Amino acid sequence: MIRKIQISDNKPCATMIRGVFDELGAATKGTVYEDPTTDRLFELFDRESAVLFVLELNGEIKGSCGVYPTENLPDGVAELVKFYISGDQRGKGWGRALMMKSEEEARKLGYNKLYIESTDDFIAAVTMYEKNGYKMLSAPLGNSGHPGCKIWMLKNLI
Repeated sequence: MIRKIQISDNKPCATMIRGVFDELGAATKGTVYEDPTTDRLFELFDRESAVLFVLELNGEIKGSCGVYPTENLPDGVAELVKFYISGDQRGKGWGRALMMKSEEEARKLGYNKLYIESTDDFIAAVTMYEKNGYKMLSAPLGNSGHPGCKIWMLKNLI
């Protein structure tokens, strides 16, 4: 089931996100892994201009993806954030479903573009973003607070 995050999802969602980094041996410095807001996602997304969806299967959080008005982004642009899928659920279409749900909600919230940051450690995800209309940028937008991310992409939603 894909649904909006609840306060009780904070710990399992943070554990799932960090577990993806651990599973892939991804660099953690300057990423969401170290970001203290990862432990308080319900509170972070508890605003009218943001949303975080979680994938719950058999009572466990297996994925997440959302939209957030990252500081200093241009007008009409939000960031696609916290997009992670547990290894045992990758390749089953859940990532695409979460991304499409987040993009649909971004449009409802009035955004016309989505920005995303990533690293080379998540190259399979970057390939999926490209297949779904995200274009590479030569520099970051906004101020995500994640200097470890060196891949920046943007998608027009309209």
